[in-house]
Amino acid sequence: MTEQTMAGRTVLVTGASDGIGAETAKVLADKGATVHVTGRSADKLRPIAEAVGTEPLIADFSRLDDVRRLAAQVSERVETLDVLMNNAGGTFSPSKKTHDGHEPNFQVNHLAPFLLTNLLHPRLAAADGSLVVNTSSIANLMGRVVLDDLDYEHRRALEVRAYGTGKLMNILFTRGSTQRWSGDGIVSTAVHPGPVGSSFGRDSFFVGLLYRTPLKRLATISVPDGAAPMIALAERGPDPEIDGRYFSRFTIDGREHKQAHDQALIDGLWERSAALVGLV
Repeated sequence: MTEQTMAGRTVLVTGASDGIGAETAKVLADKGATVHVTGRSADKLRPIAEAVGTEPLIADFSRLDDVRRLAAQVSERVETLDVLMNNAGGTFSPSKKTHDGHEPNFQVNHLAPFLLTNLLHPRLAAADGSLVVNTSSIANLMGRVVLDDLDYEHRRALEVRAYGTGKLMNILFTRGSTQRWSGDGIVSTAVHPGPVGSSFGRDSFFVGLLYRTPLKRLATISVPDGAAPMIALAERGPDPEIDGRYFSRFTIDGREHKQAHDQALIDGLWERSAALVGLV
């Protein structure tokens, strides 16, 4: 019998339609948590929701109104939220703008989870200590945040750089929420789960090319292996020791871009993101 290490805790997992999100949701539910799942594909999400015993929450992070609706639905379902797993994301062609007119790697990987987490702040703060886990990546090392050009209107948007920038923003957001919300009992951390062999990259020609060839088996780890660091953090809960820190799988303080501790970027990204999603 699985040890009920998550009994009594309420969890929301985004990007739960497949891959490490789906695996994380199912394992945490098996460990006793009440797990709510969201994803953009109703057909793919439905069996995951059935497996964890809750109703699916459909939301496309390329539409900020979907994120607002999702936050409202979650707030109606739960009074407190113990763990928020910000796992939704991917790598996208920068030339294809979102419904809201943003560069997609910026919106889907950073702006949407930034909005969702802020809207769920009251439910996180109402818990007896809560944890936000932001799925980042070693690709943060390839990123570069330019506050005056978050949507790549004045510089060339290379896909790998744009994706890496979004993952770097996940770390900056983690640090920003730590500084602003620790007094509310909210602990935030970021994690690189590893190069997981899932449907990641399905929206990208270049990354998808690797993931659709036999090289995938050489370059990636299994979905359960990728979900394991996220599950371990959820079980650890709101430990102050991990607040504001970045994990490379199970190793705390993984390799980060030099911008990751830049206070001007931590504050500037928060302020500009809040303005873009109407939180100010």
